[in-house]
This record gives sequence, C-alpha cells and structure tokens, in this order.
Amino acid sequence: MASTRGGTMAGRIPEMEKMSVEQLKAIKEQTDLEVNLLQDSLNNIRTATTRLDLASTALQDLSLRPQGKKMLVPLTASLYVPGTLDDAEKVLVDVGTGYFIEKTMEEGKNYYERKINLLKSNYDQLLEVASKKKSIADEAGMVLQAKMKQLAAASS
Repeated sequence: MASTRGGTMAGRIPEMEKMSVEQLKAIKEQTDLEVNLLQDSLNNIRTATTRLDLASTALQDLSLRPQGKKMLVPLTASLYVPGTLDDAEKVLVDVGTGYFIEKTMEEGKNYYERKINLLKSNYDQLLEVASKKKSIADEAGMVLQAKMKQLAAASS
C-alpha cells in the first residue's frame, strides 16, 4: 500500500492492476476507513470553529455594552441567571477542558481569532488529505470492479 500513496492517478492505476483482488479489497477498505475518520475529524473541527466564532461574537457584543448593564449570564446551555456587567475590559476565556484564563478584552479577541485561524488551516489541510484518500479509494474500487468482471467473464 505504501507504493500507492504518491504519484498521479495514471501512475497508481497500473500499480493497482497488478494487485490481487484481496489486496485491492484491503486497500479499498483501509482507505474508506481513513476517509470516514477524516470526515469525523473535519466535522469536529467545524463544530469547534463554530463554538469559537460564537465566543468571539459574544466578546464583541460584550465590549459594546456599558458598565452597569443588566444581562442574563449563562451558567449552562439552558440555565441563565440575572447579572450586572461590572468591568467589560476583563473577561474569562475558555481555554478548554474546563479551564478559564482572565484576559483583557483585546487579548480575548486575539486569542479566539488565532484559534479560529488555526482550526481553519487544519481544516483545509485535512480536507486535502481526505480528498486524496477518497481518490485512492475510488481508484481501487474501479480496478477491483474491473477485475471482478474479468473473473466473472473468465469463469463463464
């Protein structure tokens, strides 16, 4: 399988045509599994990016509110308590796994912007890898199908 990773489509198909049906099935199954795992990772990155976008938007909204403004403070996704904005210049930033760090408003915005850019970069890289893996799986499927037709024609 290592020899099928590089090269173009035209370079891989002749290599695959030399393989046995069992080898082709193994390659197809393996690459399909990898594509599914990459798709899951892409979905997780998309979800995380959405969460960070919401947090960034909340910081922007908070920075526009005057001191002393009454508001609802979320304790959980469905539980809010009344509160008063004391100092909008200091915020708690969720850095993951239940940890929060006190930062200035500007530092908080910069933090979320950097995290969003990092996730978008990772998303683009994973998307490229996933499409290459999908291409390999499709090629293996085409060659496998052709070999199965040849075997069926030879046995009849």
